[in-house]
Amino acid sequence: MSSKTGVRISRENLVAPGAVAASIENVKHLASYSWIESLVPTISVPGIPPSWAPPSVPVRLQKDSGLVYIAQNAARHPKSPLEPLFRSLYVVNPKFDIRSTDIVADRNNIRKLLSFINPSSSRNGLEAFTIIAEMVGNTVLMCRTETKTSEIIAPHEFKGYGHDTGYHRIISYRFGSLSLVVRHEVDGYVSQPATSKVNEKEKETDGLSGLLGSLSLSATNMKSPGPIISRPLGSEMVIREEGIVVPLDSTLEIKTRVNHKRLDIEEIAPQLWASQTPKLVRAYHNRGLFQEAKVENVTEQIKTWELANQKHLKKLVALIKAICDAVKTCGGKATIRYDEGSDNIIVRPRAGAERLLPKDLYLKWDQQKEKTR
Repeated sequence: MSSKTGVRISRENLVAPGAVAASIENVKHLASYSWIESLVPTISVPGIPPSWAPPSVPVRLQKDSGLVYIAQNAARHPKSPLEPLFRSLYVVNPKFDIRSTDIVADRNNIRKLLSFINPSSSRNGLEAFTIIAEMVGNTVLMCRTETKTSEIIAPHEFKGYGHDTGYHRIISYRFGSLSLVVRHEVDGYVSQPATSKVNEKEKETDGLSGLLGSLSLSATNMKSPGPIISRPLGSEMVIREEGIVVPLDSTLEIKTRVNHKRLDIEEIAPQLWASQTPKLVRAYHNRGLFQEAKVENVTEQIKTWELANQKHLKKLVALIKAICDAVKTCGGKATIRYDEGSDNIIVRPRAGAERLLPKDLYLKWDQQKEKTR
């Protein structure tokens, strides 16, 4: 296909790189934030994650109902879902050199691309998806898109327990020969004495019940002494500098499942791998009555999964590189599309489309150039 109509990337034609392992290395925490309930898009940085405190007795939870988020960043800030990632990053590290990054993406995008390479890596199989991409300098931004960013669960419907904490972490790592900045949601963390507290009392939770509840904060209950509140020029976002800093090795993912359907590590490994989340809670229930749930350190299991899936992960490196080349060929603004039943991803130009970030954030690429002259 020509660059005017798009670039076709075939699964069968992807050639995995040579002997170099497709492993995630040099993982670093960059920033974090929590969404705050407000009339305008508002985040707290570094934010407040829920703390894990296991219940001593079985707990009965109400099923999810009402408003739940499918893609929370897009739902809360549809004009620029990637903006809170960059705002929190530059609050924490104003001198961060974005030019050294090949890819900026949500974990969800990494998982979708992996499911294209290996459909069995997704619990629901390979489904159609669309990702919006933009090249800035040599960095490709990948913005998650969904048909619906939120939904209302009626009282008679059942769609599980515990959607969306609103707390997101931004990390960086090397994957093969690629440098990535990845955003992902965090369900909670295991409290440690080393946790540093910044301007805000730690959010208390009541074990599994608290972690699976609605943990978004409101602007009225964020009353830490003297938080710095700002609104960048040309942006619709409000940033409150408050919260706690959580170490990487304490973060955890929570998965709920009915008692008779046990959750195998293979089902959750791709998600934990893409965000390098070290801890997992498998919470089993019988009609909403949850039994004791324990925190497992799954670091070694995820590493074992990575080693066992080198064939697919090497092709994932090749796919990401092919997409970067295609976005450049398409003029720097493109749509990455997979249609169900196909063996191809199509990257098409987005001529005249709006840019993914506010104007001032693009200056970060130019400012870094000026500093090196």
